[in-house]
Amino acid sequence: MPTTECAVDYLCAMKKPNLITFLIIFVIAAGLFTVAKQFYMKPSVSDGEKAPDFVAVSHENQGFKLSDLKGQYVLLDFWGSWCGPCIAEAPALASLYGKYGNARFKDAEGFTIVSVAVEKEKERWVSAIGRLGLNWPYHAIDPVSNFKFFDSPIANQYGVKQLPSKFLLDGERRIVAVDMPLEAIDKFLAERVLAAGQ
Repeated sequence: MPTTECAVDYLCAMKKPNLITFLIIFVIAAGLFTVAKQFYMKPSVSDGEKAPDFVAVSHENQGFKLSDLKGQYVLLDFWGSWCGPCIAEAPALASLYGKYGNARFKDAEGFTIVSVAVEKEKERWVSAIGRLGLNWPYHAIDPVSNFKFFDSPIANQYGVKQLPSKFLLDGERRIVAVDMPLEAIDKFLAERVLAAGQ
């Protein structure tokens, strides 16, 4: 006669959710999601490529092109005044510019930072530049579609989908590194700076 308990162990096992199977599926799904996210977030330009040129307008309404800075090391920094990690690294970025902004290098005429805004509000952007002590001259916004957030032609040219995103360029506008930590950029520049009197 049938009973309320399982008569055969394997039939019981088939009816019960298998925790190990669930965990395996979860780990595989999480791994696939992580890989897909990394692929999606990866900028569309990479080391060794020539950085796309662009025209921008500074926070002081001065127009400039990235190619105007030929001969210098350029740290192209995509950031936002609303971005917590961007604000957190602002002192280190300002320190880097203070250390190398007037330096001479063995293979470049100088160093500067071009900060490209990914913003929605001009007032907040301009206020953050002053408040955070970002005292280099090249704070860029796209002149055609200002304050369109990530839908800016400059951000789209570089495939920027997360902030902060950084591109270190050499004097020929070739991309030396993408998203290199600031400590590594400091070391890279220190190895190439000319000693006083050279």
